[in-house]
Amino acid sequence: MNNATIIPQLEQKIGMELYLARTPGVGGKIRQLIDDFYVEEISNIKESKEGRYLIVELTKRDWDMHHVIRDLSRSLGISQKRFGWAGTKDKRALTKQKISIWDVSEEALERISLPRVELHAIGRSNKRVALGDLLGNSFRITIRGISLSPGEAEKRVQSISDEIAQVGGVPNFFGVQRFGTLRPVTHLVGDAIVRGDFEKAALTYIAKPFPSEPEDVRRARGYVWETHDFKGGLRLFPRHLRYERAMMNHLVSNPSDYTGAFRTLSPGLKKLFVHAHQSYIFNKILSRRLQRGLPLNIAMEGDIVCFANKSGLPDTSRIQFVSSDNVDGMNRLIERKRAFVTAPIVGYESQLAKGEPGEIERIIIDEMRIDLNDFAIPKMPELASSGLRREVLLSVQPTHEIENDDLNVGQRKVVLGFSLPKGCYATVVLREYMKL
Repeated sequence: MNNATIIPQLEQKIGMELYLARTPGVGGKIRQLIDDFYVEEISNIKESKEGRYLIVELTKRDWDMHHVIRDLSRSLGISQKRFGWAGTKDKRALTKQKISIWDVSEEALERISLPRVELHAIGRSNKRVALGDLLGNSFRITIRGISLSPGEAEKRVQSISDEIAQVGGVPNFFGVQRFGTLRPVTHLVGDAIVRGDFEKAALTYIAKPFPSEPEDVRRARGYVWETHDFKGGLRLFPRHLRYERAMMNHLVSNPSDYTGAFRTLSPGLKKLFVHAHQSYIFNKILSRRLQRGLPLNIAMEGDIVCFANKSGLPDTSRIQFVSSDNVDGMNRLIERKRAFVTAPIVGYESQLAKGEPGEIERIIIDEMRIDLNDFAIPKMPELASSGLRREVLLSVQPTHEIENDDLNVGQRKVVLGFSLPKGCYATVVLREYMKL
């Protein structure tokens, strides 16, 4: 593993401490144009000619999913509850996916006119499009502003691709989006929640300032961080920070009721904090496995593997310990992509590995002073997590094209194409090539 290249501070803060590829990166920038980040959903929805749900292919540029659904519902004069979709996708991107609309005709789509939105009716179904219909996503991402010669850019990209191919993928880290791109604090909030310190959790979420935020936001957060004056904070906090404002409004009316403040948030957002904390622990364990030189694509005695489902994707509900008796058989399954080495997303019922893999898991848990029983979260049991496992290798085989950059004169651009299963992050592939 490459310890020589300096890992960006933000990545270190979320537990991503190494690269897989030793080859230096090409640098560059992503998302200089909206179309530079193209995502197309891989779905298992099979539409037909009949059904109460209209299945529509939605293509959008620079739209938040919830905002586009809101505006579509207004245009059609129907409730947002009649829409179904499998994934939210990136906002600053060109994205294509299937959505369902209950009891709407194809003709009704013709009166919709939203900027940067295309709708094509492709069939009908008796089933709503939902999260379980998402198998993965296909990406085509352009990295621009590369200050290398065409030959050197090709040499580096091909070398990185070769290193990835040797292992069969990249480390399956949780990407920065899991923690907050501008303000990576969700795992810190989750840590405090799991430890039962809801005051610290609330203050961290509401008030911990970050340099990457606008100055007025930093000033408002800094004031509350120093004073704990929530009433004064409401005068300073911008209106768009509605979650923080909702919590502060509750605390003004109910001083010191920090658990109640969290209950003003949606169930999904509350769970995100605990999930981010678990993701950080997973990243730390995976980084330590890499530091120790343990393989990602070969099981060792003591490892826990999971098996492939009917779609060939990891099914972490079906796991088995690797022993001296079955290690050869398990590795034959791994070679055929019928089994996968895993690490824990820890919870109160977590089953930890044995041998050296288990030693790594326990060392990280001890270093972070984690008590797995705390994930029962008695003060807010609706956030409790029993834990599960996650595959340590993200299977991916990127393709690439290198051209002169039409946006940045005298520089190069690299276009990477690859597909990922749901729950995995394109940024963990990009970081191997860019190494910023």
